[in-house]
Amino acid sequence: MTYLLGLTGSIGMGKSTTAKMFTDLGCALWDADAAVHRLYAAGGSAVAPMAEAFPDAIVDGAVSRDRLRQIISDDPTALRRIEQIVHPLVGFDRRDFIAAADADIVVLDIPLLFEGGNEKGFDAVVVVSAPEDVQRERVLARGTMTEAQFEAIKAKQMPDAEKRARADHVVVTDTMEHAAEQVRAIVEAIREQMRDA
Repeated sequence: MTYLLGLTGSIGMGKSTTAKMFTDLGCALWDADAAVHRLYAAGGSAVAPMAEAFPDAIVDGAVSRDRLRQIISDDPTALRRIEQIVHPLVGFDRRDFIAAADADIVVLDIPLLFEGGNEKGFDAVVVVSAPEDVQRERVLARGTMTEAQFEAIKAKQMPDAEKRARADHVVVTDTMEHAAEQVRAIVEAIREQMRDA
């Protein structure tokens, strides 16, 4: 039996670092963002349908995320059409990964898990969280976006308090040691539950 554990959290909460902690404990990890990158890469299964719907989005045989951003900003209906193409392909990628995984726990890293109404089908969901000042500091320290861009992204995401309330487990990433301790406790509890099942 494979235990399906959803992993989510808002921008700057430490989700990637936490995901690695799960893999360090022998869990398999499927990453939704990485799946989209594979689908958009040259030879990826999203390239042909996207080329048909949005020919301007294709550069050197791959889907250009920069071009897609431009298309979405020029045409408010584009995002919905892109999602209709990409979401089913991401679903197939996830299904194939789960079928091939040989780990007892499969962690599915999905940034907008609650926002997309995707919490069904998991045995449990983990939300990665941090204090708001820590979140802001982490994101702005990356140097990849302005404070206004950070606020715009945050506004589109479900508030952290609501995510925590809907989660089965919360990992607070105030320090690496504390986060690792919480991840270890979650994995141990799941494995014990699986032994008793």
